[in-house]
Amino acid sequence: MAGHSKWANIKHRKGAQDKKRAKQFTRAIKEISVAVKEGGGADPEANPSLRNAISNAKGVNMPKDTIDRAIKKASGADADNYETVTFEGYGPNGIAIFVECTTDNTNRTVASVRSIFTKNGGSLGTNGSLEFLFDKKGVFVLEKEKIEMNLEEFELELIEGGATKIEKEDDLMTIYTDFNDFGMMSSKLEELNIETKSSEVQRIPLNTLELPVEDAKKILNLVEKFEDDDDVQNVYHNLDITDELIGAMEAE
Repeated sequence: MAGHSKWANIKHRKGAQDKKRAKQFTRAIKEISVAVKEGGGADPEANPSLRNAISNAKGVNMPKDTIDRAIKKASGADADNYETVTFEGYGPNGIAIFVECTTDNTNRTVASVRSIFTKNGGSLGTNGSLEFLFDKKGVFVLEKEKIEMNLEEFELELIEGGATKIEKEDDLMTIYTDFNDFGMMSSKLEELNIETKSSEVQRIPLNTLELPVEDAKKILNLVEKFEDDDDVQNVYHNLDITDELIGAMEAE
């Protein structure tokens, strides 16, 4: 899990400086749209899903007026009609890949996801075929510099809020909770006046597979192809992210 977290944080820092920012904004706007539609309206005080979506949008440095426009559009008559769909399959060397999408055209998304699998040595499977390989967890990423209280006291507060694991990597802290405690941890962080960089439910692999670096790089490149697709929100996999692999990817 630590390797996955470290690589995600490295990607986040690098991605903020290039085309990834546009993708992050698109993802955040879709999350806001779905939250308004499914979470109970455009008032963040009454809609926890929208509060979370706004927090994630701020975490990728989306301007306030862009967030406000997204909320206004999502609550209007001309709102985009998004739905959430998931896909499961295998990449080369038996690496399991779980893809979450938010789309206004399911046929387009199915064709695109299938094409990415096929062109990169993978295969699209049936829904439910990989569920047993992943565990749903709440994952909260914080910037350490925004934590004003004593760190030991803060960690005790996090444990009280349902934290099952806390990882510290450079300037970031990643908190994991059981799926059912996601809301409790969100409330605890609000109570402590801590603004998250991101907070979401993720699919964490129960076990990971280690591959030779060159084979593993092909998997990460495949994952990146999925992430570059406009309909894709999240991609999860069970590749073991080793320090050697991270070093090789950073060197590119």
